[in-house]
This record gives sequence, structure tokens and C-alpha cells, in this order.
Amino acid sequence: MKPRADEARTPGLRKRLLRFQTARVIVQLFLFFLFNAVFLGLGPWPILLPVTGLLGVPTKTMGDAFGALQYMLYLLIPPWLAIASIFVASVLVGRAFCAWACPFGLVQDILEVMKRRHTTVSPRTHSQMVNVKYFVLIATLLVSGLLTLSIVGGLGRGYQDALGVFAMAPFNALSPADTLFAVIPRTVLDVRHTLPLFFEPSADAAGLIANSISSSQALFWARLVVLGLTLALAVYVPRGWCRYFCPQGALSAILMRFSFLGLKRDPVRCGKDCRDCVKACPMVVPILDEPWEKFTHPECIMCLKCVDACSTAAIRPKFP
Repeated sequence: MKPRADEARTPGLRKRLLRFQTARVIVQLFLFFLFNAVFLGLGPWPILLPVTGLLGVPTKTMGDAFGALQYMLYLLIPPWLAIASIFVASVLVGRAFCAWACPFGLVQDILEVMKRRHTTVSPRTHSQMVNVKYFVLIATLLVSGLLTLSIVGGLGRGYQDALGVFAMAPFNALSPADTLFAVIPRTVLDVRHTLPLFFEPSADAAGLIANSISSSQALFWARLVVLGLTLALAVYVPRGWCRYFCPQGALSAILMRFSFLGLKRDPVRCGKDCRDCVKACPMVVPILDEPWEKFTHPECIMCLKCVDACSTAAIRPKFP
């Protein structure tokens, strides 16, 4: 007796619904709304997380750890809370916040599905570009650190004036995440509040728009260019920003080797010839070259796409 069609479809449907990627999307959406829920009376809370895109958002319930680190250095406040949050999160779950909680990571994942076939970055180019985020991290910390030392030494006023808007948070001044979640919404609100003035008889429309857009128009347009290039990169290269440019990701990657959470492969079930896990990985982690018992590669963001892609269930999360 043959099973009914609906019964035959049930295991496949259940398997699709229980995949890690389904759970990850639900968690990403829930946390995105939770992080921006001050208007619902939820917070703000004195919690910093290793994600990007929260520093300048007025409705945020939690803080951006790397942005807070820069801001604390600017205010001459020891950034122990920011450092501790990054260290604890990285040691406990590695770079999982990048894949499961980061608002800008969610945006990249949405843009990724817009194109079925993505650009394949050559191994040589990837090995060179993957280090760019570490240079961004070092440059940011150098600017913030030197400014702090100069202010403490009583010589920081000229340095601070020279840096201008880059003094408070050097990286966030051009961060595409801050532009998308903070600068553009704030600009839209400013323009909306300016609209009634257009109906005044002596209104200078061009001047009103220019004043509403930004006090520093060059910086505003530079922000838009950086954001546009970053979003275009995300369409063609999955998680391109996370791979090559995110300093928060670089900081977490340094600590990823000490993470309790990692991945393991079953040597009996794993058939290296299929390479499905490697093809599914958005961060180009050489999974098949990693140890069997457990691996915590610095570029792994624990998205678990490799786990879902493995037809033999050879890859599993491991903690600790």
C-alpha cells in the first residue's frame, strides 16, 4: 500500500522547517526588532553586543560594542565594558553574533538572495582581501588611542579639531551600517520636518534641502557612496562586508580561536568528494582542511549553512 501524497511530503517539509537557516532568520528578525524597540518602552538597557549598526540609532535598546569602545576612548572613559562584552561573547559563541544577531548582517543576507549565482572570488584575492578588516581595526584603534593619549597629555585640542567628526568614533563616521540605520532615517525626519517651510512665499527650496541633508554635505555623500558600494558588494559576494571590511568582525575573529562553540565533522560520514559544505559557506572557510574533532576558524561566523548543506549530517555544532 503506497503512502498518501501528503504523508510522503511530511518528512521533507518537517526537515525544511527545522533547518538551522529557518531558525536563524527567525532569530535575526526577532533581535532586529528587539534592538530597535525603545519606542515600545523596552529599554534602553546598559548592554553592549559585538554587532554593528546601533551606535547612532536613537531607538536602540542595546549598544554597539565597537562603537561604544571608540566613544568611551573619546570621553576618556576606560572601555572595560565594551572590551568585556566582545571578549565574553567571542569566547562563548565565537562570531555567532555576526550571523545570528547583527542588524547589518541581516541586510546582507536579504541582499544575497537577490542574485542566484554569485561572484566567485579567487583564492589569491580572497587571502589578500580578508586582511583588510584587520587594517581597518588597527587604523581605528590607533586614531582613537592616539587622540585619548594626546588629550590626557594636554595636547589633544588641535588633534581633535583636525579630526573633526572622526574624533568621536573614527570608524562609525563612515560605517555603512550607521549610515543605513542612523544617518538616513535621521535625514529623512529632518527633511520631513522641513517640508512645511516649502510653502512659505520666500522659501529657498534648494537651500532648505541642503540644510536638512547634513551639516557636512561632503561627508554625507561620502557615507552614501560607501553604503552603496557595500550593498552592491553584498549582492554579488555573500557577506562581503563581513569577509573583508568589518573591524568588529576582525576583533571577534582574533578571539575566535578560543571559542567554546565550534564545529565538528564525523570522519565516518564525511565524504570529502562532495564539498557541499565548502560551497555553502559564505565566508569561504576551508572546512575540509580543519580538524575533525573541533574547529574554530577565525572567519567562521557560525551561520551553520554547512550543517544544513551536508547530506550525510557529518557536521555538527560542538560546545565546548
